[in-house]
Amino acid sequence: MAKAYSVRRLPGFGAIALVTFVMLYLPIVILVFYSFNAGASQSDWEGFSLRWYATALANEQVQEVSIRSLWLAATASGIATVLATLAALGTTRVSRFPGQTLIYALINQPLMVPEIVTGIALLILVAFVKVKTGYSGMAYMVAAHTAFCIPFAYLPIRARLETLDPTLEAAASDLYASPVQAFRHITLPLLVPGILAGFMLGFVISLDTVVITEFVKSAGQETLPTYMLGQLRRVVTPEMNAIATLFLALSLVIVTAFFLLTRKRG
Repeated sequence: MAKAYSVRRLPGFGAIALVTFVMLYLPIVILVFYSFNAGASQSDWEGFSLRWYATALANEQVQEVSIRSLWLAATASGIATVLATLAALGTTRVSRFPGQTLIYALINQPLMVPEIVTGIALLILVAFVKVKTGYSGMAYMVAAHTAFCIPFAYLPIRARLETLDPTLEAAASDLYASPVQAFRHITLPLLVPGILAGFMLGFVISLDTVVITEFVKSAGQETLPTYMLGQLRRVVTPEMNAIATLFLALSLVIVTAFFLLTRKRG
C-alpha cells in the first residue's frame, strides 16, 4: 500500500529547515543574550546583569513612547476591528453583487502595495488636512494606523464568517428572531475568535509599524519603534537590546494569551 506523501521525505528538507530556523531565530537569541550583559560591549560577555533593563525601565523617554505606542495600537486596532467586522458582514452575509471583487481589492489594498506607498499617500492627505485645519494632534496617527490595520483585521474575521453555518441564522429567523437578535445571540458569539484574532493581528501590526508612523507623526509623537530607530542611528547599546527583549516578551504574552483563550472557546 502506497505511503502518504510527506514533504519531510524530500532530500535535504531537514537541512534546509534547520538553516532557515537558525537564520530566523539566532539573531533574536543573540539579542536577548546580550541584553543581560553587564558591560556595554555588543561582542564581549562581561557577566550576567539586569543593569540595562533597569536603565531602560527608568528612562522617562522609553516610558513615554511605550505608553503612547500601547495606547495607539489599542485604539487603532480596536477601531479597525469594528470596521473590519462590519466590512466582513457586508461582504459575506449577502448574495454576490456587482463590484464585490473590487471591494475586496480596496479593503486589502494596503496588503498589495509597498508600505512606503501607503505611507506617502497618508502623508499627502494628512499634510493637506493639517494645512486646512491647523490641527496636528494624535488623531492623524490613529486614523493612519487604523487604515493600515483594517485589512489585517478583516482577513481572519472574514475567514471565520465563511466557516460559520448560515443555517443557524436562518433557524433563528424561523424562530422569530430579528436580524439584530440573530446577530447578537448566534453570529457574534461564534465570531468572537475571529474578532480576537483580527484585534490581535491589528494590535501587533500597529505596535510594530515604522514606515507609516515616520511619515505621519508630528513633533513629540514618537512611538517605541521610531524611538528605537532614532537611537540606533546614533549608537547601539545593550539598553536597546533590553527594550527589544521586553517588546518581544510582550508579543509572546499576547500570542500565548490569545492561543489559550481561543483553544478554550473551541
